[in-house]
Amino acid sequence: MSQIRLYDTTLRDGTQAEDISFLVQDKVRIAKRLDELGIDYIEGGWPGSNPKDIAFFEEIKHETLAHAKIAAFGSTRRAKLTPDQDENIQTLIQSDAEVVTIFGKTWDFHVHEALRISLEENLELIHDSLAYLKERVGEVIYDAEHFFDGYRANPEYAIKTLQAAAEANVDCIVLCDTNGGNLPSKIAEIIDRVKQQVSTPIGIHAHNDSDCAVANSLIAVEHGAVHVQGTINGFGERCGNANLCSIIPALKLKMDKECISDEGMTTLRRVSRSVYELANLIPNKHAAYVGNSAFAHKGGVHVSAIQRHPETYEHIRPELVGNTTRVLVSDLSGRSNILVKAEECGIELDSKDPVTLEILEDIKNLENQGYQFEGAEASFELLMRKAMGTVKHYFSVDAFRVIDTLRSGDQLPFSEATVKVKVGGKIEHIAADGHGPVDALDKALRKGLTNFYPKIGEMRLFDYKVRVLPAGKGTESVTRVLVESGDHDSRWGTVGVSENIIDASYRALIDAFQFKLLKDEEGRE
Repeated sequence: MSQIRLYDTTLRDGTQAEDISFLVQDKVRIAKRLDELGIDYIEGGWPGSNPKDIAFFEEIKHETLAHAKIAAFGSTRRAKLTPDQDENIQTLIQSDAEVVTIFGKTWDFHVHEALRISLEENLELIHDSLAYLKERVGEVIYDAEHFFDGYRANPEYAIKTLQAAAEANVDCIVLCDTNGGNLPSKIAEIIDRVKQQVSTPIGIHAHNDSDCAVANSLIAVEHGAVHVQGTINGFGERCGNANLCSIIPALKLKMDKECISDEGMTTLRRVSRSVYELANLIPNKHAAYVGNSAFAHKGGVHVSAIQRHPETYEHIRPELVGNTTRVLVSDLSGRSNILVKAEECGIELDSKDPVTLEILEDIKNLENQGYQFEGAEASFELLMRKAMGTVKHYFSVDAFRVIDTLRSGDQLPFSEATVKVKVGGKIEHIAADGHGPVDALDKALRKGLTNFYPKIGEMRLFDYKVRVLPAGKGTESVTRVLVESGDHDSRWGTVGVSENIIDASYRALIDAFQFKLLKDEEGRE
């Protein structure tokens, strides 16, 4: 296998995305995860641009990385200043980073309009800055900003900018599709021409404005690039950067390019989700390779096929990237879906068992009413167990009432819930306040049940989603509520449907409590 160097810029380019900001400690944690993944270079930020990035380079000095090199990012010197006079150049050196990456202008349009200097002066900026850094830093990488657009506008000058960098003996020249507008065929054509005139190792840095960043990165490798830049989850300005979570398995599994170890690749999904978590964003469930739905199967024909041969509907084994095969249950399901889900839950079912057909019919009827079990697998397990008569009667709710009272026009309504919970012949009559009617009902149920089942106190309600189904009835429409609950070691989803939003919420909450008690009794994590 030929070796491809991976360069992650999540901590710099990734943070330029809308809604993304990392604390210094977040950046350190991400850097450590990237190192464990097997990334070669971690771009920590631009130390000359803000105090947070300066602080990161100080903090990361106290960490021991097993593999990755930390890179500092900056720009060529300013016009009319020598490198030793340029504060940004000096800050890069002072960061003590093992690698320094700087960008320069390759598009003559930018030289004239942004820098407002001559084309010859720009070549001097590039060469002088890189030569100065190369004498003082172990490894220097040059990012040729807007290279592909610059080449299309003025190929002769664009090549001269690369030659200026090459003459400074840089370690790698990275060709940037900064505006993200080039298609793979054009990327391939231009790289072929560059390699005829520049002998320095070539890299690729692609943005995703035409949804081609991953494809552009892969085709660049096919045409000789040995260095690939990107971000975890494709985070980045505008439409994002090339997504390393897609690039890494494509390089290793489909192109036979060595980039990270097999063991490292099994952590890919975990790294993806941890970066989402630290960015306080919901993971994209449909993301290739690492998304929850990447290997999820819903149609009965698909499920039946993957039970025999997974490759019928899976392009790789999900375990290679730390993911798993998932079987979804819906009105599209067949017996195979039910049998697989039953096996996952430790339930023995036979395809010819009448209970299997009964469960399948129940699902189709319930989904016709508005139920959805794809995000509510705990409700589905309870449905199966009820059909088999194996659900223990833990408790019943004889009655509940929820009251919202507006006490003053400029204050939020006051919510109070009362419930009558019956366990083993004993009745608890409990009231609780809450931030809204559903919160009050959840607290009242939890309070009543905890008296009988103390472990209910471990439960938390993590997410609550409401969807008004398109029944065309206005305020009388059917409402579906999805609830995600959890404790110290797991999470589970439940669903409720009703024309009354409180009743729908109640049904989802009851399933959540039932599942917690079932799980604890069986000692499941």
